Amino acid sequence: MPLALLALAIGAFGIGTTEFVIMGVLPQVAGDFGVTIPTAGWLVSGYALGVVIGAPLLTVLGTRVSRKKMLMFLMALFVVGNTLSALAPSFGLMLVGRVVASLAHGAFFGIGSVVAADLVAPEKKASAISLMFMGLTVANIVGVPGGTSIGQIAGWRVTFLIVAALGVVGLLGVAKLVPETGRPESVSVRSEFAAFKNAQVWLAMAMTVLGYGGVFAAITYITPMMTEVAGYTEGAVTWLLVLFGVGMFLGNLLGGRFADRRLMPMLFTALGGLSVALLLFTATAHDKVLAAITLSLIGALGFATVPPLQKWVLEQASAAPTLASAANIGAFNLGNALAAWLGGLVIAAGLGYTSPNWVGAILSATALLLAFVAAYLDRRTRAAGRVVARSTAAETTAVPAGH
Repeated sequence: MPLALLALAIGAFGIGTTEFVIMGVLPQVAGDFGVTIPTAGWLVSGYALGVVIGAPLLTVLGTRVSRKKMLMFLMALFVVGNTLSALAPSFGLMLVGRVVASLAHGAFFGIGSVVAADLVAPEKKASAISLMFMGLTVANIVGVPGGTSIGQIAGWRVTFLIVAALGVVGLLGVAKLVPETGRPESVSVRSEFAAFKNAQVWLAMAMTVLGYGGVFAAITYITPMMTEVAGYTEGAVTWLLVLFGVGMFLGNLLGGRFADRRLMPMLFTALGGLSVALLLFTATAHDKVLAAITLSLIGALGFATVPPLQKWVLEQASAAPTLASAANIGAFNLGNALAAWLGGLVIAAGLGYTSPNWVGAILSATALLLAFVAAYLDRRTRAAGRVVARSTAAETTAVPAGH
């Protein structure tokens, strides 16, 4: 695999760290600015909203420059946003910094997925995408718990300054290692939007919203679930999240490898297994050992869906994949927000801290049904194409009457 993937992975590591580390330092941020925890929660919601908006917006603007230059601009934007967050004198300015940083998120992963896929042979595209996303999974193993610890010891502002420094490293890596391919002649805003005429692109994004959203239905409320139901101490939750991150890391690698061999069967397996694991979590959450094992399994199966879903979008929007790829990253965050909201509703209804697992299982099972629909439509389209090809070949080789 080319070294350019390392630069993309470093950028992904920084982005993944800043997205999730805020959850670990939220009480300190709230205390410093004198706001309530729910108000400080806007730093999470605002980031997610920025990803959903920024992914298509910046990707469209980026069609006028080369993908390498756009990736460098996005990392620079990421550095500015995190620096502003670290130095913000007020809560409002920190929220602005979070939104600025989030604008780079979706476009970076969307454009980065296209670049990663273009760097390798066709049979290795999903593996290349998974290597870029490996930075995001490693962030959950190292970056998030490390940033949380630094924030608790040296202050949350130091955490965000370190994240900004990671962005600088990612920017330099992209500048040095990612090849300059120039702006493709065929790229235009109109052609990028034309990709959305394909129903398969919409199906893929729906699978993304529902499939990975199922993971967030459970993980958003993992602290009360593990402390109130499983019996862990609050201090143990950090290490449980590390275990979840290890599962994400392994699932990402396996998802990329097997999606290169048989994409849809890999997606069926991951979504089906995720639905079952989330369903079982309702019961296993009552036992410490089983809860830890199931949590890791959910992380693995959840992130095993990422490379095949991203590759599926690239294939279905092959003529102009950049905007569709970035929009699919936004769909992940939309699914996260939707699932977290639904999980909160069932808890508020008095169904208990394990009830979000039922929500997650239903969401993932629905994504599995959509995957079967997508596979059926793809087979039908390919069969129709073969019939047309045979008919055209027959007409070409036919000998005219009288000769």
